[in-house]
Amino acid sequence: MFAYAFTFLAALIVTFLLTPVVKKLAISIGAVDKPDARKVHHGLIPRLGGLAIYAGFMVSIITTVGFTYEMVGIMLGATFLIIVGIADDVVSLPPKVKLLGQIIAAAIPVIIFNINIDWIHIPRLGIIYLPIFISIPLTIFWIIGFINTVNLIDGLDGLAAGIATIASIAIALLAFQMGQWTAAAAMAAMTGACLAFLQYNFNPAKIFMGDTGSMFLGYVIASVSVMGNMKTAAAAVLVVPLLALAVPITDTFLAIIRRKSSGVPIFSPDKNHLHHRLLAKGLTQKQVVLIMYGLTAFFACLALLVIHIRTLIGGVLVLIALILFLLWARKLGVMKEIVPSPYQMEQKKKEEALHNKDKIKEEVKEAVKDDREGEKEEMQPPRWKNPL
Repeated sequence: MFAYAFTFLAALIVTFLLTPVVKKLAISIGAVDKPDARKVHHGLIPRLGGLAIYAGFMVSIITTVGFTYEMVGIMLGATFLIIVGIADDVVSLPPKVKLLGQIIAAAIPVIIFNINIDWIHIPRLGIIYLPIFISIPLTIFWIIGFINTVNLIDGLDGLAAGIATIASIAIALLAFQMGQWTAAAAMAAMTGACLAFLQYNFNPAKIFMGDTGSMFLGYVIASVSVMGNMKTAAAAVLVVPLLALAVPITDTFLAIIRRKSSGVPIFSPDKNHLHHRLLAKGLTQKQVVLIMYGLTAFFACLALLVIHIRTLIGGVLVLIALILFLLWARKLGVMKEIVPSPYQMEQKKKEEALHNKDKIKEEVKEAVKDDREGEKEEMQPPRWKNPL
């Protein structure tokens, strides 16, 4: 237990001490978050806080776990993703460029270090082996999915860091029960780093983690959960992170459906996420964040419960919980584009500009037509009346 405590404290202390330094760095290089139509904060807030989380995690892992083969792969991929995140926080990368960076970061541990979902043990069915042309794309998709899930939920002060903390604790407990030191230590380090950052990020936030942090959190959670030594109970290690992050995963899934049905690009941001709808109901940021924490904690506990009971009973419990959650989210209006997204507002402006342009053209045509008719009248000879 002392080793886990040291791993946790090392990450917590390093992140806590480095966050103010990163805050000054973010301000000096212009990595600040400006208010806009989809954001709920006011004033300029420095981002790039994920750099402090990354540093705390890395220092803790290096000093406790060391350079094990799989952890080296995860750390290399995480470092590449951090570079992508910093670039995005400073200059705002195009979505396609950012996605390419995520794919490369995920491919590093999957292809080079063989960290992938190559087999799954399903109760009553036994072990199902996956061919390489399925396991590699599946694992890359798994990692990218978690990266963007945490990234999309990062919309309120302390929301992403708190949810990642709860999910990390759940995975750490599972790894501890399985006797998997490396995975448990990695999640303990992540918990310490996130809790330290929350001291600066909880409402009212003094610094944001930015894409640097949110992508890093999703990446580590996804990668550690499919490490080789964790796959001794593959069904469990896939169920726990999925359920622990059921709230942001469901919110992301509903956002995709909502945007597709409204003709909005999938990566276009909006203010129709679950936390936005709760804010619209009159709740404060702190109240909304605490509700999201409570939901995440509930699903995390459910995940740790269902892996220890009969598969059928566990499946029924999960299904009931998810249906109730979906019905509640739908009632809040998450399935509808209640608040127009920046993309929709931009499209509306373009349509109005096009309409005005056409209107001006018609007015010009009418004016030219009137001028020509006037010229014709002037050119005609005067009609003399007979005085007699």
